Amino acid sequence: MTAPQTHTLETAGAVVTYDVRPGTGDGPPLLLVGSPMGASGFASLASHFPDRTVVTYDPRGAERSRRTDGAATSTPEEHADDLSRVAEAVGGGPVDVLASSGGAVNALVWVARHPGQVRTLVAHEPPASRLLPDREAALAACRHVHDTYRRSGAGAGMAEFIRLVVHQGPLTEDFGRQPAADPAAFGLPAEDDGSRDDVLLAQNLMTCNAHEHDVPALRAAPTRIVPAVGEGSAGQLAHRGGLAVAAALGVEPVVFPGDHGSFLDSPYGPPADVAAFAARLREVLAADRDTVPA
Repeated sequence: MTAPQTHTLETAGAVVTYDVRPGTGDGPPLLLVGSPMGASGFASLASHFPDRTVVTYDPRGAERSRRTDGAATSTPEEHADDLSRVAEAVGGGPVDVLASSGGAVNALVWVARHPGQVRTLVAHEPPASRLLPDREAALAACRHVHDTYRRSGAGAGMAEFIRLVVHQGPLTEDFGRQPAADPAAFGLPAEDDGSRDDVLLAQNLMTCNAHEHDVPALRAAPTRIVPAVGEGSAGQLAHRGGLAVAAALGVEPVVFPGDHGSFLDSPYGPPADVAAFAARLREVLAADRDTVPA
């Protein structure tokens, strides 16, 4: 695959950095989108699509993309408009999109706000907490994580976040009443690092999970929306969010290999499930609207 070409563009309140890897084929560009995960998480997955022009980007406030408006939080609507601008910059669309986690929330908002720019959206495990039966408890748990970070810093906040994302099944009001999670148990520092602007815990956690999705707009959009979940994350909050999006849209979810993030690059070695995930993504993108395998 050709080395990525890096570009920047100004959007409302941010300067966004994105990378383009030209492919050998003539199909529409493929955008690989996360949040708060930026382009660095998708290098291995991108390498499995040498025939596609692959576009990755850093969401506003993450990695190389900086906010210029001084805001303390980013909203799915802002991220959606940034994605629309990136799509315009690489040809205007329609594009294909694999969006995961908070990126899937943002991409769903993108489709609702800018219908016609996306041909197929594979929305992998969006934490769409407002669509869950236990929505109030789920949002209270997110608030508990956010407040722990604001009170005690990154180690304490991430420990509570990890406990939340691996929780199995519906949440109750008891989640925030548990004894505090031990950061050391997750390899995290126990001391307060002094930060209060973390891209996940401060800027995106609450706005992402609390977003009210415009289901009628999503149903009316020309985009083929494929909600996806990981076979290894059943029962977890984001997996349940993917199932809830599928139910709201009246479609069947598609199961992908691995768990919530086992196809992404990280500091801990190559992603275990990226090859199988890429093969499944290629299969889903090649299928037509009525024959996506479950």
